[in-house]
Amino acid sequence: MKVTVEKVDDINYIISGSVQNSVIEEKVAKLKEEAEKAPKDEKSTDENIEQNAAGQVFQDFINAGIKEGNLDVENILGQPGLKKYEQQEDSIYFEVEVAVSPEINVDDIDFDEIAPSYTKPTASPEAVEAKLAEFAQQQAPFTKLETPKPIEVGDVAVIDFTGYIDDKPFEGGSAEKFNIKVGSNKFIPGFEEQLVGMEYGEEKDVIVTFPKDYSADDLAGKEAKFVVKLHEIQEQKPVTIDDAFAQKVLNNNTATVETLKKQFGEQVTAEELSQIYMRDLKPKIVEALLAKFDFTLPNNVVETEIDAKVREKSRGFTEEQHKEYVEDKEKFKELRESVREEARQSIKLALIVEALAKREGIDVHEQEVIAALGYQATMTGQDPQALLKYYQDNNLMTAAKMGLTEDKLFGHILGFHKA
Repeated sequence: MKVTVEKVDDINYIISGSVQNSVIEEKVAKLKEEAEKAPKDEKSTDENIEQNAAGQVFQDFINAGIKEGNLDVENILGQPGLKKYEQQEDSIYFEVEVAVSPEINVDDIDFDEIAPSYTKPTASPEAVEAKLAEFAQQQAPFTKLETPKPIEVGDVAVIDFTGYIDDKPFEGGSAEKFNIKVGSNKFIPGFEEQLVGMEYGEEKDVIVTFPKDYSADDLAGKEAKFVVKLHEIQEQKPVTIDDAFAQKVLNNNTATVETLKKQFGEQVTAEELSQIYMRDLKPKIVEALLAKFDFTLPNNVVETEIDAKVREKSRGFTEEQHKEYVEDKEKFKELRESVREEARQSIKLALIVEALAKREGIDVHEQEVIAALGYQATMTGQDPQALLKYYQDNNLMTAAKMGLTEDKLFGHILGFHKA
């Protein structure tokens, strides 16, 4: 195995060289020998063995390049980027790009220079009253309508449903005595509209198509049939907002309506502050941080981020658009280039945030990420477990963790300029 390492700049390197076919053949033979000794139910196919052999040889090539270039393994960023793969007469030629962490000096960063000034909002009495009334309505118990009637928009219907794709039930597509508010748009688009007019005891087929960007890849874009049965329609009767209601909600025998209003005032204030943060403060902090630092970016990590942004854009493509980009290589290249600067800024910000968070002792644990995804799923009407699985299967947990770390750091920075 012949390997050479070229230093592109202060953090990026190209590892190039050839691996003899005989090396791969020896690796395949060794893996086949090991497979023969494995239990019958654990034996690998020849195709899997060849893939594993190729993967091991490629990793050996990378390791040889790291050793040749005297690179610090602990300092290497992201996955190696394959730039060239060429099958030659008796060998395979590789060119691979790797990068080490850039030096980012955060020791002298003064948050006073980064944090925009802002005034903490104060919830108005009208907003608190509205929030309390909304909450009280949500807490009102559901009771069956005394007089049956057909479903109308705004009704809360109690239904059974079973979902089918290609006439086969699918996992997570069934429920009994399920409460759904018709018109809430929390179910699959088109589902709730088809419930309008159903009578008590009626059974109906509801045909819908899952969105192309649905969190479960095995359902995204597919047509489904739901067999739906209506049991009843329920209503919520008004709740009296008094001290007894406050004591029940807060589980505090000394609570009063004013105690409850104070808590909702804090909630309204937090929501208003969150809106100010997302609309105004966060963009200003991002702009200030990006302008404050200048360092070389890891090319392989930028390319990976470009891939992610292209995938995100293509999720909304029609079949015709997908086909067009597959067939027209130049058009696909233009798509990648259109997101390159955005990807560069994303990676630059992520590296800055990581360095500053380390300096400030800010960390995010896995359970915090899972909790945040659960909240996101609840707010968007998705299945929390399905959303978590989507993030895990698509290697998005690290990005989610970085997003939470960023918000924690920015909250810390904003503490320096609160008026």
